[in-house]
Amino acid sequence: MHLLKGILASLSIGITTIAVCAVLFLWWLQLAFSGAEKKQQIRQRMDRIIVWWTSSNRWMLNTLRLIEPEVHWQGREHLSPEKWYLVTSNHQSWADIVLLQTYLLDDIPALKFFTKSQLIWLPFIGQAMYVLGFPYVKRVNRAQIKNNPELRNADRDNVLSACEGFKNHPTSILNFAEGTRRTDEKHERQGSQFEHLLKPKIGGITYILQGMDSHLDGLVDVTIVYPDEVPTFWELLQGKCGRVILDIRYRTLEPLDTQGDEIRFKSSVAQWVNSVWEEKDARIAGYLESKATD
Repeated sequence: MHLLKGILASLSIGITTIAVCAVLFLWWLQLAFSGAEKKQQIRQRMDRIIVWWTSSNRWMLNTLRLIEPEVHWQGREHLSPEKWYLVTSNHQSWADIVLLQTYLLDDIPALKFFTKSQLIWLPFIGQAMYVLGFPYVKRVNRAQIKNNPELRNADRDNVLSACEGFKNHPTSILNFAEGTRRTDEKHERQGSQFEHLLKPKIGGITYILQGMDSHLDGLVDVTIVYPDEVPTFWELLQGKCGRVILDIRYRTLEPLDTQGDEIRFKSSVAQWVNSVWEEKDARIAGYLESKATD
């Protein structure tokens, strides 16, 4: 039964992806022959592709009964699809993205997130994310920067450029502040001060705050907890995900001076993000402890 569910779920995602991408690329071609005002309308229409794709996946998850998460909301009444949000979440599996898209759908605008540059070669999806304006980022080391100093600011420039496009219509920008999926090995290697989380990286959030400035209407802070075991994406599609808890909270953004001294600004962002992570770590511990006593 699990294998059958996995096959049906994969077919559903594949067919939906090909269908919506065909429409998306037709609209993208229209951009080349449109004026500035018309281009803005087309780009806003193109974002519906994400909503259609996510709605189809939600239907698939519910129809095949792949997951029944426990969702906790706080401040949901402050959310609207007509506003702009920064969304942050802990990250443990590719399943996280499907869960975030599915359970934030209808409450906030479609999610856009940082994407590894290599994923642009992923058939259909990689090209669709590029067309939709997802910021592509590269992982570079010090040696690469030394050989090519221009790489130092490449990610910042890509994010700031993407933010200019995001200002045209309501958008939710998802940032996995840990920068990678958490594993016990990575956690131990980092020496993270958090029991259940990797150390947050502030670069992406800093660029978003600078690029969006006063456009953002708040922070949507999501904590994902897998009390049994962290599933792979394939296990999610097979209905083997087990228990999942999503804690979703609206938070006002800290009054940070984006136009002041850059070092002081980054320091204040780091303090704020670390405080969010401390609360998130304690929240995860609380959920795990309560589930252990059930």
